[in-house]
Amino acid sequence: MARALAKRAPLPSKEASLFKELLTLYETRQIKKGLKTADQILKKFPDHGETLCMKGLVLTHMGRREEGIDLVKKGVRLDLTSHICWHVFGLIQKADKNYEEALKSYTQALKFDKENMNLLRDSAQLQTQLRLFELLVDTRHTILRLRPNQRQNWIGLAVAHHLNGHPAEARKVLEHYQRSLKNVPDYDIEHSETLLYYIHVLEELGDLSEALTVLDRNSRSRSIVDRTSILEIRARILSKQQAPEADEAWRALIQHNPDRYESFRGYLENLGLPLDQPNPDAITKLQEFVTQLPRATAPRRLQLNLATGDKFKELVTPYLTTGLTKGIPSLFADVKALYVDKDKQKTIEEIVESLREEYSPSPDSDAEPTTYLWTLYFLAQHYSCLSQHTKALSLLDIALQHTPTLPELHMFKARVLKRNGDYLGAARCLNDARLLDGQDRFLNTKCGKYMLRAGMVDEANSIFGMFTKKDAPSPAQDLEDMQSILFLLEEADAYRQIGKTNLALKKYMAVKKVFDDFEDDQFDFHGYNLRKFTISIYLKLLKWENQLRSHPAYIKAVIEASKIFILVSDDPSIVTALSSTKQLTDEEKKAKKKAKKAAQKVQEDKKAQPTANDKDLDPPPPKDDDPEAPMCWNGPSKLLHPLTTLAPDNIDVWIAVYDVAVRRKKLLQAVGALNRAVALSSDHPELHIRLVDIKQRASSLPQTPPAPIGPAFVEALNKLVPDELSLETFNSQYLQRNSSDPRAILAAAQVLLKLSAPLSEIESVTFGLLGEEVKLVIPTALSALSFLSSCNSSRAEEFRVACDAKFELSSVFKTPSELAPLREQVLLGSPSEAILEETAQS
Repeated sequence: MARALAKRAPLPSKEASLFKELLTLYETRQIKKGLKTADQILKKFPDHGETLCMKGLVLTHMGRREEGIDLVKKGVRLDLTSHICWHVFGLIQKADKNYEEALKSYTQALKFDKENMNLLRDSAQLQTQLRLFELLVDTRHTILRLRPNQRQNWIGLAVAHHLNGHPAEARKVLEHYQRSLKNVPDYDIEHSETLLYYIHVLEELGDLSEALTVLDRNSRSRSIVDRTSILEIRARILSKQQAPEADEAWRALIQHNPDRYESFRGYLENLGLPLDQPNPDAITKLQEFVTQLPRATAPRRLQLNLATGDKFKELVTPYLTTGLTKGIPSLFADVKALYVDKDKQKTIEEIVESLREEYSPSPDSDAEPTTYLWTLYFLAQHYSCLSQHTKALSLLDIALQHTPTLPELHMFKARVLKRNGDYLGAARCLNDARLLDGQDRFLNTKCGKYMLRAGMVDEANSIFGMFTKKDAPSPAQDLEDMQSILFLLEEADAYRQIGKTNLALKKYMAVKKVFDDFEDDQFDFHGYNLRKFTISIYLKLLKWENQLRSHPAYIKAVIEASKIFILVSDDPSIVTALSSTKQLTDEEKKAKKKAKKAAQKVQEDKKAQPTANDKDLDPPPPKDDDPEAPMCWNGPSKLLHPLTTLAPDNIDVWIAVYDVAVRRKKLLQAVGALNRAVALSSDHPELHIRLVDIKQRASSLPQTPPAPIGPAFVEALNKLVPDELSLETFNSQYLQRNSSDPRAILAAAQVLLKLSAPLSEIESVTFGLLGEEVKLVIPTALSALSFLSSCNSSRAEEFRVACDAKFELSSVFKTPSELAPLREQVLLGSPSEAILEETAQS
């Protein structure tokens, strides 16, 4: 080992000069000259590790990535004591997003060059990325010791202590830093941000008096320039101190921004007036602001939360009247939160219905025609929210006869039809809205979204293509490159709906990749935010990144992807079937050819003008030669793991964890997931199916697993489903407890299939969904129809017909022959002139 780590003989003076020139050429982005210089050295010293590493680094920037990485690895092996070799190796690993290994390489490099600032800074960023805050503190100490005159190094050490859970140490560093400052000019943004961070630390430590003193002193001396932050912090600290000046501080903040709801909430909480229950005193206080700030909406709206009875009617009447008179489209969305109170809901309905009568067109009415129109629009939203969709549609028809060129009417009619399961009709209405203003990006995007929900993927992409890059391989690819999570989820759902499971999985995994990119993108900010002194924003960024994968979009994508993985695990023939039936359309072939040419041109341009850009080190995106091919069917490796800590209250997460664990023979992990699910909702339909499944799997095991797994598994399983209770009885009792829950009824029928019950019994339970006491919804009805079809039930068609009759406005239960003309009508549309002509004729 000692021989392996022995330092190699230094280069002769001529080659040593060439190597220094090579380093300079790389730093000044002269890549071609750098390659020639490296080759000059290697002609005489082909085993010089540092030169090999630098040549590998240069080749990586020139697009010859694999060749370059091989040279770097060879160079490291030849000179294990060179900090340059380890540094270059760390750069390559960092570009591969392999942060753990990159940090090891930097640590190795620092053993041989302990005071290299580039190495130390990069190590600090990697330690922050990996949340190794104890190591970060040591690294920041070293950086500060070497460069005490740079302000950002002081801030970097303070932030490191803070992140490590020691705000008191951060305070000491910041105070020492402030004592060293001299001649700081007024309105210095960097100094202002530093002081705000210092106040934040003091507040966190509970030293409120000192925090307030620092705030007041520096705001008077113009050292802190963010007036909004000054007002917010001052009001918050005074409230915590229960000081009499707090009232005035909150009033100043409200005057600064009269439409900020949080300021009013803070003001009322400071007075001890609760906001979660009726409170006449709070209404009185808010009325003062209504008088003082007549143009502010926030105090009027907050009054509605607190008022009840006649007082509520007195306050909500002018609020609604003003909104309808001004024609505010979002008025219903604004007051919808009040509908949790049935009395308030009824009051609003009575008021708006009376206004409808008052504003209805008549010779004696002085109301503007638009006021009547917006009243109809509000009532349509109101009745749709109460599930009175037929009434909502009749109101919308009246409104469309009144003004057929208002896009909001077509859009909301589409939403009502969507809620009733008529996705094709909804897409048709959105297309009508889109044609009223062909250049409106929102209307076109919304229309594309509804077409995706109707399963019209190609038509939706053609609409999205109106606003995507013209030189992109396809609109979908451009939207994926722009990380449009909403589009990716909608397209994935559409592909799954039309049976293209492979493409659905690719889109769900694309959503996962977007979040992986979000996580990787924070790396650059570890250095940037300290250089720019935007510390408070930086701390919020780190907090947000720590909870990144709790985002609903990530949770949905991962759970749906895991379901597809499980589906393929249970039936591998799906992959073969998808591969054998896969065929590219002419458009897709053209897009593929176009993308290939574009990629070749980019590579040629890179080779023509190579530069040493850090982004060149990044590996190219994985090649997708066949966009239709099934991808990565190997299993949901590590997909669900973050959710077990970030979304522990989501029962769907634990059910997905069970599904994966039980197929990997991880019995304790599987039963543990069921225990967590039972604690959240013991009667959840999907959980009921899994409880029967785990019991069946346990009984089919050839022998009990050895200790300690076996006894622990058996004990946990018996607590979930007692041995003395047969699975038939267990299922029957579950159905009796949940006889009016449609999802529970379907779950009981699915369990009967697992228990090999007679088909007639399964059909009888499933048809129980059509009972009068059961509030059947369209998604459950569709699942039940699919279930009957998978059972080869002769009554599946009977169930479809019954559902088609039950859901009159829906189109999802139509036969393919019935859907064909409806699909053709979607894109016919009618421009505003045709709508006006049709209205005039009627």
